[in-house]
Amino acid sequence: MDTSGISAVVTGGASGLGLATARRLVTSRARVVLHAAEELGALRAVVHCAGRGLTMRVLDKEGTASSLADYASIVTLNLVGSFNVLRLAAERIAATEPVEGERGAIVLTASVAAWEGQIGQIPYASSKAGVVGMTLVAARDLASRQIRVATIAPGLFDTPLLARLSEEVRASLGRSVPHPSRLGSPDEYAALAQHILENPMINGETIRLDGAIRMAPR
Repeated sequence: MDTSGISAVVTGGASGLGLATARRLVTSRARVVLHAAEELGALRAVVHCAGRGLTMRVLDKEGTASSLADYASIVTLNLVGSFNVLRLAAERIAATEPVEGERGAIVLTASVAAWEGQIGQIPYASSKAGVVGMTLVAARDLASRQIRVATIAPGLFDTPLLARLSEEVRASLGRSVPHPSRLGSPDEYAALAQHILENPMINGETIRLDGAIRMAPR
């Protein structure tokens, strides 16, 4: 899909990965909005970056079961929210006319925590594993509508979330990445998101973007 001149929605576009994606798509002359806007024309692309984590263990320090409501809030935001964006985007894209054999593409965001969630990441890791699980199924489901679905699973990226940490801790996290031995740049995520939108053979796949890191238990 040629992103020049298309209408695209980027969720979580106010900062971090979403902001970098929005900027890159604008550079390629796409019309980008951070919420629905009918006047911009037929929707062709959605990149869903919104989400958050919460530190939680199965049992707290006293051996008491953790809050089910807190767990459900993260699963609702990250997993149910991803499906909500997927279904609403698919409805809009499916109403467009095909261009060069496709109607559009949807990019979701998971995390390497989907495979190697660390202690304290149980709500985040399970919600992101759910996003990975829905990707191929959604791509197969929407194939008849000529809509592609793919997911990016970032590793350690230099986002506002990590900006809260000390420089020493951030540097240590960067050194844990095999190569390149640093935190990922949001623009590197954005470059992959744009490539997925532009490459018609990327469909039903979750792509790790992590510098070959495999997270330790803690």
